[in-house]
Amino acid sequence: MRTEGSATPDHLGAHWNGQGVGFGVFSEHAARVDLCLFDDPGSGRPVREISLLPASDGLWYAYVEGLAPGQLYGIRAWGPYEQQPGLRFNPYKLLLDPYARAVAGVVRWDDCVYGYVHGGAAAEDSFDSRDSAAYVPKSVVVDPTFDWGDAHPPNTPWSRTVVYECHVKGMTMRHPGVPAPLRGTFRGLASPCIIEHLLSLGVTAVELLPVHHCLSRRALQERGLCNYWGYDSIAFFAPDARFASGDRGEQVGDFQAMVKAFHAAGMEVILDVVYNHTVEGDRLGPTLCFRGLDNSTYYRLDPRQRREYEDFSGCGNTLRLEHAAVLRLVLDSLRYWVRHMHVDGFRFDLGTALSRTAEGFSPEAPFLQAVQADPLLSHVKLIVEPWDATPHGYRLGAFPDGWAEWNDRYRDTVRRFWRGDAGQAAEFASRLTGSSDIFAERGRRRGPLSSVNFVTCHDGFTLCDLVTYAEKRNHANGELNRDGAGHNYSWNRGVEGPTDRRDVLHLRRRDQRTLLATLALSSGVPMLCGGDELGRTQAGNNNAYCQDNAVSWVDWSPGTERQGLLGFARRVLALRRRFSALFDDRYYQGVAPPGEPLKDLTWLREDGREMTEPDWRDAALRTLGALFHRAAAKTGETPGSRAQTLLLLLNAGARRTRFRLPACPSGGRWRRVLDSGRRQTRERELPGTAVSMLPHSLVVLTI
Repeated sequence: MRTEGSATPDHLGAHWNGQGVGFGVFSEHAARVDLCLFDDPGSGRPVREISLLPASDGLWYAYVEGLAPGQLYGIRAWGPYEQQPGLRFNPYKLLLDPYARAVAGVVRWDDCVYGYVHGGAAAEDSFDSRDSAAYVPKSVVVDPTFDWGDAHPPNTPWSRTVVYECHVKGMTMRHPGVPAPLRGTFRGLASPCIIEHLLSLGVTAVELLPVHHCLSRRALQERGLCNYWGYDSIAFFAPDARFASGDRGEQVGDFQAMVKAFHAAGMEVILDVVYNHTVEGDRLGPTLCFRGLDNSTYYRLDPRQRREYEDFSGCGNTLRLEHAAVLRLVLDSLRYWVRHMHVDGFRFDLGTALSRTAEGFSPEAPFLQAVQADPLLSHVKLIVEPWDATPHGYRLGAFPDGWAEWNDRYRDTVRRFWRGDAGQAAEFASRLTGSSDIFAERGRRRGPLSSVNFVTCHDGFTLCDLVTYAEKRNHANGELNRDGAGHNYSWNRGVEGPTDRRDVLHLRRRDQRTLLATLALSSGVPMLCGGDELGRTQAGNNNAYCQDNAVSWVDWSPGTERQGLLGFARRVLALRRRFSALFDDRYYQGVAPPGEPLKDLTWLREDGREMTEPDWRDAALRTLGALFHRAAAKTGETPGSRAQTLLLLLNAGARRTRFRLPACPSGGRWRRVLDSGRRQTRERELPGTAVSMLPHSLVVLTI
């Protein structure tokens, strides 16, 4: 061993230079840090142990000649074990490297993986001296080289972005076109059949449920379940071995090959990332990484009782991003995924938890400022889930410029309007046109593309189940149906769950088409939940986080109705592309631009007249129209752009209606281009002055 050469004290993680590996670890309060080398992921006996050298500011480092990619290693940290100051050092617990680029092996849940005597009397204050090495996964040294060829990021503008949220395994396990050995993997997701499907929809970006290496908590495994969604991360640099061809570094190349394939097809890759908490949980959780390396540095502790954790995640702990080393860890992780893995953006789970200061949430929190100031990260897509698990954590619309936000008020209002709830029309109108009341209030300049619109996502009912179940069906999760949201604004058209009644099925299919059309034709960034375009069902489970089986996997089997819904989704997203000028980053003002015959937005009543203030206050209002118009681009603007006009007619009522059409501004006739009340719509001119609309349907006309 030597300590000079390519290894420097601030070079965190394990880095191979062709002749050996440099190691760097941060622990502010440790008295000693050891590196343990292993030959096998399940081994409890290291083949070599090396004490890292201390440097300034809590850094520990070493350079070991002769090591190569595939080498397994772990960390042991020595120091005080004192609950009240929040120090949990226990050198008998082998730890993952927080900067590990890959992880091998699985956790075998045994009492020895806890720093205290698990289940014993006065457990919290006890100290467990059993070695955990044989029961925990190991970090892996990786080869960082990869041939990216001429692939390059698509850099799709927000105004053209269509996001498709999906799970690596769930998308591929049941697809007959994915080779059997690749199903459930990164390379399987990059199969031509999957890419062709997404391109046919008009998807521009896949948003992957977490792919950082995660572990399933003990209680889940003891119920025969697992953390399928992956929201219990433990290694922020490591692609999850669940989705790889091997766990000795193959994870990295497999992920890179997937990104390369998506970029070659012109699609971006966005990662759902979980930096708010880890799988180590609360004070009674296991010691696997951060807790044993430096508990009081990496986690937020209760200032009054430091044996307790501040929990803004609902998962037992919260990372302490106000500490410079922890903030650096997260920023380094983000930069790694952009620079070395070529991802195009991130969706930050429980973003409010990342944006807290000692006084609470702040749009000027160090994390937000650091990301926006970073020359690399500030140029990728940044999407935040604008809430956390606390009563005061809901902050929709409060994040700074440059951040898009998941808009759950869009989700809830769209559902309630089409369900037929009273008094929803006015708010629905705002959601349809970009939610300016949320993102442009108090003089702020954020535009409609700050809103990521969705009707369904991984968390909750699928689109099919949304219109099939009025109540959740989560019994398979083993939590007595107490988990998952209880208020879903869902409906069943008179029959709960599956049915053979054709009238009910017909209404449910119409509802799905109408919701897809609403999403596609709303201002903002549309996000589809993977499989909704195929009528995917989870049998009423609205919290399938632990269901790694057919409940969660997309069903690709052929079927007339399934293909009919897919065809409709393709048509309505093609319509959005065709009228792309209507979905740019400008709010509608309800006024006519100079020299234009039409206002940019006119709201219409069922009788064809313009809406008035009293009309909006009518709680029984279920039917309305929206006439959108964008003027032709001026000289110097987008070449070839021309005026675009679209008339949306919406009938959320329970009766058929005839909507009287306004005069066609061109002097010609309106053309019907889409009708969600029909399985198929042939584009044609309308002969009369009114349109007959079925209940719960949306009609689109143009000139």
